Amino acid sequence: MHELDGAVHWHEPKTEERAGFGKFAQPKSDYDKFMEADGLPIFRGVGIRKVQDLPLVDWPRMGGRGSYIQLHGTEGKWGCYVVEVPGAGALKVEKHIYEEIYLVVEGRGSTEVWAEDGGPKHVFEWQEGSLFSIPVNAYHRIVNATSSPALLLGGTTAPNMINLAGNTDFIFNCPYSFADRFSGDEDFYKPVEDVEPDPIRGLAMRRTNLVPDVFNCELPLDNRRAPGWRRVEPFMTGNKFYLWIGQHETGRYSKAHAHTSAAILICVKGKGYTCTWPEECGVNPWKDGHGDKVERVDYEPVGMVSAAPGGARWYHQHFNTSNEPFRLTAWFGPNHPSLVTGLRPGETQIDYTGMDITEGGTSIPYWMEDPYVREEFERCVAASGGASRMEPHRYDKPDGK
Repeated sequence: MHELDGAVHWHEPKTEERAGFGKFAQPKSDYDKFMEADGLPIFRGVGIRKVQDLPLVDWPRMGGRGSYIQLHGTEGKWGCYVVEVPGAGALKVEKHIYEEIYLVVEGRGSTEVWAEDGGPKHVFEWQEGSLFSIPVNAYHRIVNATSSPALLLGGTTAPNMINLAGNTDFIFNCPYSFADRFSGDEDFYKPVEDVEPDPIRGLAMRRTNLVPDVFNCELPLDNRRAPGWRRVEPFMTGNKFYLWIGQHETGRYSKAHAHTSAAILICVKGKGYTCTWPEECGVNPWKDGHGDKVERVDYEPVGMVSAAPGGARWYHQHFNTSNEPFRLTAWFGPNHPSLVTGLRPGETQIDYTGMDITEGGTSIPYWMEDPYVREEFERCVAASGGASRMEPHRYDKPDGK
């Protein structure tokens, strides 16, 4: 391949040669170009201790200040950013055909949402710790109720839609109204506490478009990740964007488990750390000489970590080192772990991240885990003035195993 009269000319490979460059740089997606066009810094990495530390710059399109976040493993799967709403001000009116959820990091205010230009508005209030969803292609405006800036963390399906459509005019100016996702019901943003089983795995779910306080909302007992583990899935505005809220007890930690990229853990209460490593390093990475492959992120409210940053399946394990419950929310974008399996409809699958390796899942039972895990946890808890509540019998190998 060479230039000829200002144009690139292609040659067929000679016999036994292969076509193409062989090595080349990962190209920028349409969403990458979209982020760059906004002129914001883009944080890329495995995790961050807290998003409050990110640099913020003027964001003319939104009307505030902001920074994009693209943790490793989420590229092309879903988008994330922080936006600061000016004191006693508001962000610009928006409408777009991608889904959007918000977690309020700091501040207090309200959001206006309406279906059509000039139509009636839903108005609801939010505070630090509130979680809410904007219906697809609905007009909305975020208003700050105080004289101090408010900070919100946003999650979107913008990469999915922008990379697919390749046209931002369509993304922001599509006229279609999603009446099945946004109604004129005056209770549309009234918080719902009722719990029902989710239709796929039977786990606890709430159909609610607003969670007033994720820091302290009631969480049903789950026990899948660790003894005393609590968890609920908010199902919001008919979204494909999947998320849950969970909590580890004081002095406890989760079993390591493996799945592919997409999930981001966001700390909302307490503090702790996450270790994640490629599945190919096995269940005992430190013992087997692969400790250098383990990525560790320590975080606190509102810190973030990518559960599987490498594309393929990674093990990850979450540890509570604080003297209070360790509460997390996990955001997956439109990548529900039971819908991206590659199985044909109707085929049987298992809750593989919640089931032990000995049961056909990917969860490492405590008795099988690397000894370093327990030693490091006990050291970190003691350094925080606490004590482990992991009973010794949990590390006993069952008879017949």
